[in-house]
Amino acid sequence: MFNDIVIMAGGSGTRLWPASNSKVPKQFLSLPDGSTFFGAALDRAVATAPAGRIVVVAGASHVPHVIRAAAALPAEQRERVVVIPEPIARNTAPAVLCAALYLKRSLGPGRRALVLTSDHVIGPIDAFRADVEAADSLAAQSKFVVFGIPPHGPETGFGYIEAGEPVSAGGHAAGRTFLVASFREKPDRATAEKFLASGRFTWNSGMFGFDCDFLIEEFRAHSPDTLASFGKLEKPTEDAYEKAQGVSLLSRWKGMDDAYRAVKGISIDYAIAEKCRSVAVVATSFDWVDIGSWDEYARFIEKGSAQGSKVKAPVFSSASPGCWVDSDLPVALCGVEDLIVVVRSGADGSPPSVLVCKRGESQRVKDAVEAIKAAGRTDLL
Repeated sequence: MFNDIVIMAGGSGTRLWPASNSKVPKQFLSLPDGSTFFGAALDRAVATAPAGRIVVVAGASHVPHVIRAAAALPAEQRERVVVIPEPIARNTAPAVLCAALYLKRSLGPGRRALVLTSDHVIGPIDAFRADVEAADSLAAQSKFVVFGIPPHGPETGFGYIEAGEPVSAGGHAAGRTFLVASFREKPDRATAEKFLASGRFTWNSGMFGFDCDFLIEEFRAHSPDTLASFGKLEKPTEDAYEKAQGVSLLSRWKGMDDAYRAVKGISIDYAIAEKCRSVAVVATSFDWVDIGSWDEYARFIEKGSAQGSKVKAPVFSSASPGCWVDSDLPVALCGVEDLIVVVRSGADGSPPSVLVCKRGESQRVKDAVEAIKAAGRTDLL
């Protein structure tokens, strides 16, 4: 099994604005069981890798949320967690490279790492572990391994992965592991329908695994400027760490700030995956949900029969069927129907804001966010 786990905990998740914002992004929103997306990813990491490091790469402003979740782990698991605060958001390629360099320089060569997202819902864990085992087998063969989700329909909101020739990983995943023929951008509806009909495509989950030495060499070949920006990062000294509630925080890694100021933002897909000399895909057997809109979040919370917010206030309704509310202030609804209402009072330090949209139209939130940016009100995000 993979030696180490890397959890990507960056991003602001504006598709779920205003509950998700730069201070409290989507990955720290509540799930029906009372945990958060990030907390579930952390539990998944512990259950998947019995030993090794769990490296969390997160924006500096989000570190308190990460520490709070990690502090809830048993002591022996909490000691495995290392949080790397990013001084500046630079997309996924610099974050992944930073984690890989940390693992190699701290623990030596030959480490294989699994990268997990922190904003998806995945289960059951046994199926997930079995697919991870197949991915590890492929990563040990010097392959960059991606997890592809068998599509449920012609979805236009995901990137797609085209499967090529079969490749052997053995075990549970027999017949579901392939070399990657191509990566495709988010398609229009007609193209997505063609992808679905062909049977050769899966959705790109954003999760992947690799041998750290192999990955670093791929950066050297395909994204040398990114690698050069991190060239001065050496093995962290003991005084580079501090402890926060029993969790190691790599807050004083010499050269880290300079590296992030120098590096250009680029995704791991553009920097490495689409150019890598050897890429494989595991067509997954586990359930996977990407909560990418308020409509999806509302359905997910309603299915779980739980409140979406830990601080949810009472809702008073008169002749208002089909409405869904997530608010930390009391809300009254009168004579309306099929609305999504999200209210944040600002009591937690986030900007006070209100969203009202018709059910089925929550994808338009991204347009509202763009309008907020255009108006120069990024303080609301």
